[in-house]
Amino acid sequence: MKPIRSSLCNRALTCGAVAVASLMTNLTSQAAPLTAAQAIELGNEAYIYGYPLITMEYTRRVITNVEKVEGTHAPMGQLIRMREYPTAAFKDVTAPNADTLYTTCFLDLSKEPYVLSLPDAHGRYYLFPMLDGWTDVFQAPGKRTTGTGAQTYAITGPGWKGMLPKGVKEYKSPTAIVWVLGRIYCAGTPEDYTAVHKMQDEVSVVPLSVYGKSYTPPEGKVDPSIDMKTPVRDQVNALSSEAYFSLLATLMKDNPPAKADAPMVSKLARLGVVPGKAFDPSKLGEEGAKALAEVPKLGFEKIMGHFKDAGRMENGWTFSTKTGLYGTEYLQRAFITAIGLGANRPQDAVYPTSEADAEGKPYIGANQYVMHFDKGQLPPADGFWSLTMYNAEYFFVANPLNRYSISARQNLKANADGSTDLYIQNESPGADKESNWLPAPKDKFILMLRLYWPREKNPSILNGTWKIPAVKTVK
Repeated sequence: MKPIRSSLCNRALTCGAVAVASLMTNLTSQAAPLTAAQAIELGNEAYIYGYPLITMEYTRRVITNVEKVEGTHAPMGQLIRMREYPTAAFKDVTAPNADTLYTTCFLDLSKEPYVLSLPDAHGRYYLFPMLDGWTDVFQAPGKRTTGTGAQTYAITGPGWKGMLPKGVKEYKSPTAIVWVLGRIYCAGTPEDYTAVHKMQDEVSVVPLSVYGKSYTPPEGKVDPSIDMKTPVRDQVNALSSEAYFSLLATLMKDNPPAKADAPMVSKLARLGVVPGKAFDPSKLGEEGAKALAEVPKLGFEKIMGHFKDAGRMENGWTFSTKTGLYGTEYLQRAFITAIGLGANRPQDAVYPTSEADAEGKPYIGANQYVMHFDKGQLPPADGFWSLTMYNAEYFFVANPLNRYSISARQNLKANADGSTDLYIQNESPGADKESNWLPAPKDKFILMLRLYWPREKNPSILNGTWKIPAVKTVK
């Protein structure tokens, strides 16, 4: 699929921004006493709607709360260049990827645009999706969409107008917050690490005002009140309803809702959640305010309860082609945020997820499992594929091999008939099968299959002509 022409996209974004700006200018709080039932209903809808924006803000805070680039952290507007795959100790983002080296940054476009320069990748698979504050992927330069030659983009905010230097293409963001979540495929060998590190070093991001000039980014300012240890999802889930909706109102000022969100924006106003204005739950009355206090727990339960409806079910696997661009599917957007923040558009990646075996029994490390692929039926992807192991909280699992995912990178051994078996269990299946072993924890776990740039021609997961094999319990 070809990318949308920038001029058309920019006009649509501009028109939408104008319409939303007009709506927010004229919007006032309509907060009034509510019954418990009304507060719960409106509160749940508002909680689910705002979950991605709140999560993005907490992720931004944690990742950028440093003076200088350190490992998986960097100040705003500076690149994080991850030099090796994440480990089981990595807790900044749920469902991390163990197949690529990330090159990422958070940008604040409220003052001026930033210019992102990508070097010639010489045919290597890479992807640099750009997420707005609501987690929509508004642009996705990479091998599939723009090729692997050198490219330069100005990422501009919703209200920016101006001239750009020659050769710089504009990508307009609907929000001030932008997360550039670059991924570069790497085989994980010392030689390939060196090659990818060179490419990472040639990626640059600078404010537009200093583009083409010598530039040393300023040191970041550390906020000691920010919790740098508790996983972001736990921090968001721990917010009281007052703190949650107060922050949502603040964030919506620079990260405006989409034009299609107008009905939801009106519902938020009934709760007293208005962009850029203080939130006061006491205006909902004693009964309404008390009920609203229960919303964070109820709202998150509803988000996670969406698992079975988040996409198609196939042989114990759930997957969706509704990622990266969500429209008004707010529950879908919140669910993907909770389990896989940073998800791509389906044309770039599909993420089938499984919590139970072929018989519907939840996975547990005490059992032994096999995932069997007939000859020629390994996952069809023009980028790459992998099978990743997570614990029940969607984080990596520590194991003797430090192997968090399995793919063709492990030089999988085929059976005599050309088929391939993957062994999923806590203990080694034996030296002769260890190349095909995905280590599991002793307790519950979750599997995620990734297909980057899934093949569009048959067989394809996108049109249902390739089916994901079931994971079967063998012992």
